Amino acid sequence: MNRIVYVNGEYVPEAEAKVSVFDRGFLFADGVYEVTPVVNGKLVDYDPHMERLDRSLKELKMAWPCNIVAMTAMHNELIKRNNLTEGIIYMQVTRGVADRQFNFPKDIISSLVAFPQVMKLVDNPNARTGVKVVTTPDIRWLRRDIKSIMLLAPVLGKEEAYQKGAAEGWMVEDGFVTEGTSSNAYIVIGDKIITRPLSNRILAGCTRRALFRLAKEHGVGIEERLFTPEEAYAADEAFLSSASQFVMPITEIDGHRIGGGQPGPVVRKLREIFLEEAQS
Repeated sequence: MNRIVYVNGEYVPEAEAKVSVFDRGFLFADGVYEVTPVVNGKLVDYDPHMERLDRSLKELKMAWPCNIVAMTAMHNELIKRNNLTEGIIYMQVTRGVADRQFNFPKDIISSLVAFPQVMKLVDNPNARTGVKVVTTPDIRWLRRDIKSIMLLAPVLGKEEAYQKGAAEGWMVEDGFVTEGTSSNAYIVIGDKIITRPLSNRILAGCTRRALFRLAKEHGVGIEERLFTPEEAYAADEAFLSSASQFVMPITEIDGHRIGGGQPGPVVRKLREIFLEEAQS
């Protein structure tokens, strides 16, 4: 690819993009990130992503690398320079560049990098057939509400899922599903959606937030509570949500077919109303 990416105030070809080996994101995973969808050349759910970014930065006592006006302009400039119609903008903020030491360095400037990725978000073929999921132990740290770039545990879980022929891993802790390696997790029993309540054990997904609002507007019930893998195996439907997949049906969990192996009516409706808003 020949993308234009953003690195600390400059738009450069991806082959020329460089960060310091002393960047604390590289040395300590001392940073946070956001992924914002782009549909029809426009940012989707951008404000919630920036609100979550602000919260993550505050939780880590990390400074914004620029103000929100400049951040928004950067996102839109990347869309323009790359002629991005559909896909995502990935951006990450790290504490900055300093000699390697564990405590926070004084008087350094936060680093900001961002780049686009072309993806099929609206007409994703997996949405027509559904995807397979396997469960995997949740071995992450206990501040999953912070969107940290420290992602080795989810990487290991995702790779395990791929090796088993699945598209996603649902992480399990103390006998209950927490979330996917890169998504929020849901089951449907009857006409009610069940998903884990927000806490420091899961990430507050921006797509999740939009789905809660849309479900309420369209009379779809949501119950926030813990659920087990066994309950998921017997559910009428299951699905995941994320910025890069929106609403994705799940038709198999650990080899158990869900809903007869076909996307069900509740998840189809949710995806339809989400896409309708995203494309408006």
